[in-house]
Amino acid sequence: MPPEAHAPGSPADWLRHAYSDLALASTTPLPQILLEQLCFHAQQAAEKALKAILVAYNVSVPRTHNLRTLFDLLPADVPVPPDIQEAAGLSDYAVASRYPGISEPVEAEEYREAVDLAEVVVYWAERVISLRSLDPSYPTDPL
Repeated sequence: MPPEAHAPGSPADWLRHAYSDLALASTTPLPQILLEQLCFHAQQAAEKALKAILVAYNVSVPRTHNLRTLFDLLPADVPVPPDIQEAAGLSDYAVASRYPGISEPVEAEEYREAVDLAEVVVYWAERVISLRSLDPSYPTDPL
């Protein structure tokens, strides 16, 4: 059975939430903050950015944390550059990073890469949505 879809907010609402998660992910890690939890926010930022694009294109938004699933739902006229597609790997942080004992601790380099990937996805999504709002029939090529 496919994941249940839910009524979305506006693309701007989704982007606002994506930027909030990105800000949380980018927080200067204090000793008591687990990098895994910051990686979770990086994943959430990318997820919400992709869902913002789906909303902008009137595509039903499923209840999923799987970024590959969200990439696959993007309209064909939204080309996804390879560096953006790499963010599908952030899906691993959606669950495993939130609970003890499920995954190995995240090291600083892995954390930085997760935040960098999320940042690229959020900025790219904002650009795609901006181009879409200028001309709804525009065959988006955001690069």
